[in-house]
Amino acid sequence: MEDKIRQGNLYDFYGMLLNPHQREVFEDYVLNDLSLGEIAENNGVSRQGVHDLIRRCTRQMEEYESKMQLIHKFHLISGNIHEMEKILKEDSSIPEEAGKSLKKLTEEILEEI
Repeated sequence: MEDKIRQGNLYDFYGMLLNPHQREVFEDYVLNDLSLGEIAENNGVSRQGVHDLIRRCTRQMEEYESKMQLIHKFHLISGNIHEMEKILKEDSSIPEEAGKSLKKLTEEILEEI
């Protein structure tokens, strides 16, 4: 299950760098939860061919992540934003108006990432 979650994250960030055929097969496997056999039948290829394609796509996107670190940065930023929200909620010394402004900013940042 963790592999599928990781593959989903990779696809969210780097899927558009795959060619259309790769995207279709990868989406069927990761997002649509089709079996290798079902994908093979739908595409007129062997089950092993689908397996190899998914492995190549995953490896390619892992290489992108190792160079660009977008998923890693996303998790860091998201974690920091949630920590800021927690502080805003718990710290009564922050003036109300400033707290509202900061809360709005954290929401906007989370929407963008």
